Amino acid sequence: MSPNPKLNRNNRTNLLLLLAVLALAVLPLALGLGDHKEEPFVGADAEAETAITEIEPDYEPWFTPLYEPPSGEIESALFAVQAALGAGVLAYYFGVHRGRRQGEARALARADGPEGAPEGFAEGEGSARGRV
Repeated sequence: MSPNPKLNRNNRTNLLLLLAVLALAVLPLALGLGDHKEEPFVGADAEAETAITEIEPDYEPWFTPLYEPPSGEIESALFAVQAALGAGVLAYYFGVHRGRRQGEARALARADGPEGAPEGFAEGEGSARGRV
C-alpha cells in the first residue's frame, strides 16, 4: 500500500457516491420530513391507494393479489429479500463481465510477448503443448 494519502479518481468517486447514499438515507429523518403523517415512510403502493380512495371512494380494484402478507413487517421483509436477491444477481453479472474483460486483457498481454508472460515462461512456452 502506498503511503500517499491522496485518493485516486475511483476512490474519490466511490466516496462521493457513498456520501450521497448516506445523505439520502439520513436527511429525511434528520429534517423530520414525515412527522406530520401517521405512518411517515410508507411505500408508494400505500400512498397510491390513499390517493385513489380520496379521489374515487367507490373504486374497486381490477384484481386482488395472489398472496397478502399477514403484517406490514412481513411485507417489508419480503421486499428486502427481493431487493437483496436482485442486488445479488446484478453483482454476479457485473462480476462475471469484469472477470471476462480482465481475462481477455491478460490473454492479450501474454500474446504480446515475454514481457507480458508470467515469470518462468520463456518465449514460445505459453501454450500447453510446450510444457511437459
